[in-house]
Amino acid sequence: MSDALRVLLVAGEASGDLHGAALVRALRRRVPDIDVAGVGGPRLRAAGMRVLVDTEHVATMGFVETFGTLGRLLRTYRQLVRVLDRERPHLVVLIDYPEFNLRLARQAKRRGIPVFYFIAPQVWAWRKRRIRTIAERVDKLGVVFPFEADLYNNGRQLAEFIGHPLLDVVRPTCPAAETRARYGLDPNRPVLALLPGSRKKEVQYLFRPMCDAAAALAREGWQPIVALAESLAPADLRDALGGAPVLPIAHADTYNVVAAADAAIVASGTATLETALLGCPMVIVYRVAPLTFWIARRLVDVNWIGMPNIILQRSVFPELVQTDATPTAMVEAVHAVRTRRAELAEALEQLRARLGAPGAAERAAELALALVH
Repeated sequence: MSDALRVLLVAGEASGDLHGAALVRALRRRVPDIDVAGVGGPRLRAAGMRVLVDTEHVATMGFVETFGTLGRLLRTYRQLVRVLDRERPHLVVLIDYPEFNLRLARQAKRRGIPVFYFIAPQVWAWRKRRIRTIAERVDKLGVVFPFEADLYNNGRQLAEFIGHPLLDVVRPTCPAAETRARYGLDPNRPVLALLPGSRKKEVQYLFRPMCDAAAALAREGWQPIVALAESLAPADLRDALGGAPVLPIAHADTYNVVAAADAAIVASGTATLETALLGCPMVIVYRVAPLTFWIARRLVDVNWIGMPNIILQRSVFPELVQTDATPTAMVEAVHAVRTRRAELAEALEQLRARLGAPGAAERAAELALALVH
């Protein structure tokens, strides 16, 4: 094997691909010949990682929905264990995706390979007993919410708050007027951005009711536009709708579209935090399989599903979950947030302040390399 520093990195979701790419670039600035391989998507590939398994191949959501990907997950897990034995990486870096990553962490620890967890499992939401497991299998965590370090440490020096990595990447690249012109949107009418998620299952559950709500709002003068995640294709929208949508679609241009919008309907997940950082009033929605929802209600211990509300610890943005996520309810919620722009702007400033300072990937790189130097 090469004498270069070898890292096995696993990012099992689109958000992990985004943050992992920033981390890999930060690592390369310190160790130019570093060899990073593992599970990632287009951003990690562009950052120079050897992608052994594509993130899209293993991305899952919910409990019931995971069953269809179990075979792929098991094959990927076995492949990565073989990498641990064959390539003997000096370091394993894990990004969120806890059910898979904590199992891989156990294999790394058995082989004496240090483990750095970037964006730690959300034990504050469910299964707090995992803290002990994490402490046994992980050498250092870079946590991205200010309240997480105390949960993990409890007399240990396991976790360090590094700030949220989205602070470094969430910004539009062109003025709102230019974005509106690009997609043929009238500058004098309000724009509604639809963000149906970054996974196909999310789109299948959410896109149709979003479109129905958008049609009702269009009759009032709103201009809907779909902000389609880079991990998806327009065909995924057609599959979910049973035909081609009659809305403009902006593919892989989400930040510009959201920054140019007057309101957004957003699938719960990382996109809610991105939308908040872009200063756009939003309605947070989510639907999963009925059995998944039934299980989640008994396991998850949070008062809100949207990260902006969780961080602020109050109901700033409306949340419509499962059977409440109807087109009519979405329309009414969009009306509500439009009338509260001043209040929401103040809350968004508070949110940004609580997320720490920019430079999370740089701080994460320092913590990771300290485990091997």
